[in-house]
Amino acid sequence: MATATTPPETPVRRAGPHRALRARPRARSRNRLRNWLLFAVLAGPNIALLVVFTYRPLLQSFYLSTLQWNLGSPTAIPVGLANYGDFFADPGTPRMLAVTAIFTLATVGGGMVLGLLLAVLLNRKLRFRGAARTIVVAPYVLSGVAVGLLWLFVFDPNFGVLSALLRAVGIGSPDWYTDPQWALVMVIIVYLWKNVGYVALIYLAGLQAVPRDLLEAASLDGASPLRSFVSVVLPLLGPTTFFLSITTLLTSLQSFDIIRAMTNGGPLEGTTTMMYSIYLEGFAAGRAGYSSAIATILFLVLFVITVVQLRFVERKVHYA
Repeated sequence: MATATTPPETPVRRAGPHRALRARPRARSRNRLRNWLLFAVLAGPNIALLVVFTYRPLLQSFYLSTLQWNLGSPTAIPVGLANYGDFFADPGTPRMLAVTAIFTLATVGGGMVLGLLLAVLLNRKLRFRGAARTIVVAPYVLSGVAVGLLWLFVFDPNFGVLSALLRAVGIGSPDWYTDPQWALVMVIIVYLWKNVGYVALIYLAGLQAVPRDLLEAASLDGASPLRSFVSVVLPLLGPTTFFLSITTLLTSLQSFDIIRAMTNGGPLEGTTTMMYSIYLEGFAAGRAGYSSAIATILFLVLFVITVVQLRFVERKVHYA
């Protein structure tokens, strides 16, 4: 009697550990490629815009600063660093740098102090607080040219509102339009009025992020409101202050519209900053190469200040 035999079982081939190890780098490589493609899709257009409209003009400005070229002229003469030498040899350069420094320090320092005081006031529970916040921030979104033209009527020594108020208390109006020092003060006042709302808005956001329990603990320990503000609130506002110090400094050094509308750099170049000098040399005098040299120097100043702030000042900022 024949007996049925069971066919031998086919052995199942299992993937060895070496095959699994080979599959992991492939999966990792596919994930990396997918991430790079996603990055290219999302960030590629922004990078392209930066390259075309920021870095390309910047490099072109560096190149133009090495040329003796009048705006509109078909020819340009390479002069190397001669434009930079002319800038530092110009007798008007120290005055321009001094005006730039005074304007920047006054607008940045004054703006941050006034903005912080306004933010503290607007953070309190006041009647019509929402309307007050809107009024404070509104000038920031207005056109600088329009603001400058309107304030010209305020500072008019004969028919202006300010001169009328000063005459009412027996004080004569300063020569805002003819005295270089008073003209610079006038421009600083208008710049602060326009931009202090931005600083106040950022500081207000920082104040609202301060934990209430820390202030209550300081109060229970016997600290006065002023002591609590100095010892608790100000250190917690360190990141906000650091951010504002960078943004307001960069904005102030590049201010143009208010100066153009109110003083046109005068009188006697009393309000001519580096940024406004770039405009005068490039578009009024037509010295495009020399203007590009000033623009390059201004860029290097901004770059160095920003690096110093990020490298050294940020170390003293407490983020927690």
